[in-house]
Amino acid sequence: MSTTHTHKAATSQPAKTSTAKGGASKKRTMPSKEEEGKLKEFFHDEIKDIYWAEKKLVETLPKLAKAATSEELRTAFTGHLTETKEHVTRLEHVFELLGEKAQAKKCDAMEGITEEGASIIEDTDDGSATRDVALILAGQKTEHYEIATYGGLAQIAQTLGLDEIASILKTTLKEEKAADGKLTALAEGSINEEATQE
Repeated sequence: MSTTHTHKAATSQPAKTSTAKGGASKKRTMPSKEEEGKLKEFFHDEIKDIYWAEKKLVETLPKLAKAATSEELRTAFTGHLTETKEHVTRLEHVFELLGEKAQAKKCDAMEGITEEGASIIEDTDDGSATRDVALILAGQKTEHYEIATYGGLAQIAQTLGLDEIASILKTTLKEEKAADGKLTALAEGSINEEATQE
């Protein structure tokens, strides 16, 4: 009889709760099928968006590299071009995992950032450190957009239980953060200082 009572006590566990500030307990609710469907649709749409953005960068990075004055900056852009081509390939694998054909949807944000990069080249003197400062800024605006996008998408993928996709997105996120760090290091090294002398 005592074992039956113990079994009853063990199986009548209360629902999991999370305690908010102030001590109030609140039940954790899982998204409904309808909500999950809407989130999946949004996620697929955003993957198309970043796919377009990465393909646009494959076209843009060689122009930034060509416009750079510093050999180090040129090498940074060229190196990131190789990574960006890999990012495109990874996203195509993500489409496969989602059971979809790879499809790009125009990313207005990336189009604006790349257009700004083009105007920077026109507005600064060829062979100047000031142009390099401007190119670094344009590059970092791109990286920060991508960091925000990949970070958010990786989190959504985890929420949807798409663990393999989340892992792929986190790998790219890590590389985008590293690229941003390289640009910061170049600016702090000598490029910004050289520009003050012009």
